[in-house]
Amino acid sequence: MYRLLAINIDGTLLRPNGRLQAGTKEAIDFVRNKGVYVTLVTRRNFPSAKKIAKALKLDSLLITHNGAFVSSTLEEPMFERRISEEKTFNIVQVLENYKCNIRLLHEKFSIGNRMKFPGNLMAKAVFGSGDPLFYPMQFVDSLGDSLRDNPVAPPKIEVFCQNESELRHVEDTLKDHFEGIRIEAVDGKKLEIVPVGVSKLNGLRALAYHLDIPLQKTVAIGDSPDDIEMIAAAGLGVAMWNAPKEVKFAADWVTRSNNMNGVSYMIKEHFRKQQRIEFLKQIKIEK
Repeated sequence: MYRLLAINIDGTLLRPNGRLQAGTKEAIDFVRNKGVYVTLVTRRNFPSAKKIAKALKLDSLLITHNGAFVSSTLEEPMFERRISEEKTFNIVQVLENYKCNIRLLHEKFSIGNRMKFPGNLMAKAVFGSGDPLFYPMQFVDSLGDSLRDNPVAPPKIEVFCQNESELRHVEDTLKDHFEGIRIEAVDGKKLEIVPVGVSKLNGLRALAYHLDIPLQKTVAIGDSPDDIEMIAAAGLGVAMWNAPKEVKFAADWVTRSNNMNGVSYMIKEHFRKQQRIEFLKQIKIEK
């Protein structure tokens, strides 16, 4: 009997056009009525994930910033991991030697350096990243100078470069000079930097522990390489049809694509015969 359902957002919950799949809210209501806790898992910032949760009428704890910030509110996170103010400043000092855009993603705001790229590359990267309009974004001429006066300890840092070779050079430099951080290249377009030990899987573990739910009684569904650990560790790991092959190989089950209502199809297939958890407790099948 599964008690926790974790759903990735982009490429899983949302269609390619960024909209919710048809029937998703009804499917989530269906599984919640059976007593299953539903959460969203994402690399997005907290306000962006919260906006989608509100559309689904979810008041759950959400796993955001790649697992670095788990909360239902901005003010009282259940779990958080941050890059220290000092380390953030030192990372920025190194990055400002390269022609790249740097964004410090706090749960309440983002701050970045001004950097003009040809063809509006930067605008597409920043404003296509799922930031809601109410998530304050500030851009300054010198991020290092700004941090001297106003230090920030963000859950995540994003770095955008003009091409993949330059991105790899930046990645190698950071790995050579800094410990205690985890760096992941995303689609050859950007680097995501989080504290070491932060991942979607560890965010799910923290939430499951908080809810007193064994990991084997969780269902995790996703589509991207950073979902693989979570999918492999869950009691039931589900990959979207639109996921890369390595994600599908890690899964126990592959559902339809995010253009074919894959999330609602998976929920109805796997939870239709499951009784309500409170009922199972009453007849002492479930503890």
